[in-house]
Amino acid sequence: MLATAAALSFHLISYVPSGAALWVAQNLKNDALVINIVLAVFNMLPLPPLDGGRIVTGLLPNFLAAPFARLEPYGLLILVALLFFLPVLGQQIGLDLNIISHLIAAPIDALLRFILWLTGNR
Repeated sequence: MLATAAALSFHLISYVPSGAALWVAQNLKNDALVINIVLAVFNMLPLPPLDGGRIVTGLLPNFLAAPFARLEPYGLLILVALLFFLPVLGQQIGLDLNIISHLIAAPIDALLRFILWLTGNR
């Protein structure tokens, strides 16, 4: 909802003084639109401390949900490993191990395009 509100705000740029219009547009795009979309998509990763993990736990049958839910105390460690350790390791051995980036790039792009289309900004 915040990203959609930011995209709708682009229609008000013409009312901002010309000297500040570029600054306001860049802040709307980078801070309000893109960051909110990245956070929303990231939060939906299927890892127990994140909301996506809770959704997966609710959708799984009980015999699978219980072991998956027990990952929650280790979820932050797993997340740190996926965000920091694997990319650094990948750089050292010459492989692209940035899994999180690959998982969220396409949904972020699709959601950004959809919100811009929905609000008439494309």
